[in-house]
Amino acid sequence: MDIAKCLARIDELCAREFPAEHGRTDAGTGGPGYLTTELETSGDFYEAEGGEREETEARFEADRDALGRRLGERWGPAQEVGLHSVLERAMDGEEVDEPWAHLCDHVPDVQLWQTDTGRLVGLGVSQWDRELPFQLLAFVTLAAPP
Repeated sequence: MDIAKCLARIDELCAREFPAEHGRTDAGTGGPGYLTTELETSGDFYEAEGGEREETEARFEADRDALGRRLGERWGPAQEVGLHSVLERAMDGEEVDEPWAHLCDHVPDVQLWQTDTGRLVGLGVSQWDRELPFQLLAFVTLAAPP
């Protein structure tokens, strides 16, 4: 992972206007009040051997934490937010704001900071299923975690 490139992408997200409609953007996905981008993506694990999946997961978490330390130098310690209860509430039919509704499907927890402009910046490690790739995600939102 190239931390300088990741920080530049996060800075780009922080500076951008939010899209008026939900969907893909040139930076990732977004909609009213949020933008999300993939900073790093692994290979898949359909034919993974031994502890390859666990090693990759540990590396992605370490990359998230290293990037998080750099963001912490800017905005202070991260708020750790678990998304399991958000997923349960969404599955029970509760309306959950984006990006939280989307993130809770595949990101178990996020690190979150508030910027000087009032936007929230977050990092999380995503994996949709055991065979699918890991992704290091960054997002910017106006919506507080539910």
